[in-house]
Amino acid sequence: MEQLFSLAQQNLLSPIILFFALGFSVAIAKSDLNFPEAIAKGMSLYLLFAIGFKGGASLSGYGIDLQLILSLLSGIILSATLPFLAFVLLRILTKMSAIDAAAVAAHYGSISIVTFVAASSILEIQGISYDGYMVAVAATMEAPAIISALWLISRKNKASKGLDGELMREILLNGSIVLLIGSFFIGLITGKDGLSEISPFISAPFKGVLCLFLLDMGLVAGRGLMNAKGAVSGRSVLFGVLMPLAGATIGLIFALVIGLPLGSTVLLMVLSASASYIAVPAAMRVAVPEANPAIYLTLSLGVTFPFNLTVGIPLYVTIATAVIGA
Repeated sequence: MEQLFSLAQQNLLSPIILFFALGFSVAIAKSDLNFPEAIAKGMSLYLLFAIGFKGGASLSGYGIDLQLILSLLSGIILSATLPFLAFVLLRILTKMSAIDAAAVAAHYGSISIVTFVAASSILEIQGISYDGYMVAVAATMEAPAIISALWLISRKNKASKGLDGELMREILLNGSIVLLIGSFFIGLITGKDGLSEISPFISAPFKGVLCLFLLDMGLVAGRGLMNAKGAVSGRSVLFGVLMPLAGATIGLIFALVIGLPLGSTVLLMVLSASASYIAVPAAMRVAVPEANPAIYLTLSLGVTFPFNLTVGIPLYVTIATAVIGA
């Protein structure tokens, strides 16, 4: 047990987590520290490109087998079903309308790629390996949650747009998904040789860029939380903490059933526990404009995102290590 607490403490004191905490705390203190939007977007594109390419290159020497197929199916099932659990919890815990509850639920079936990247980096710091195809699993978990939430919304709201062509384009051609999947397949095609060619660009600077990006995300999350005090109740915040714990537990069960190794188990837990704040808000804005963005953005970015970075990831690593072993 002492070793497990030591692991959690070590993760919490990593530069990645501390830079996020710095951004979050100075935002609460109303510092004028800020990143130009172009630089923040550039860092985001770099991280998506790097993680996608490295994942594809890793998979190039792996091949397609039953565990890969089961992992992809698990990701799709988790993404499609977790919104229903989130919707029920919200309706029990809060007085949120059905429309807002369904819009929030979509975020908790989809994933946060930045949380995934942070977890990957922490695993590397700990010397824990994971399968490269987990990047592909992350990519499959974006859209199913949106479709499930829209089904929930269509039962309550006749005015919702449903799965029309504009929305499907928004989901499938979302920039983050396109870059992640595109770089993944380029890495898959070029393999280890391709990785060695651009390794100085995507390997050495990666963690430094991630630290700066999370500093910016801390600023965004902190300011968003300060600006949306009236829109989110204490019970909603409680949901933002309980739902990732429930999602991680379900993700762990899936990982154990299909026999994933330790590192991949942690990543499936993280994916199941995270909440989208890029692809899903864009889709909800198109499909359900009457849903309140202050609620779903504050919960996903202002509550669940910092919870996962500071407490969740170390906790998931600790639990998976206790269950599976180092």
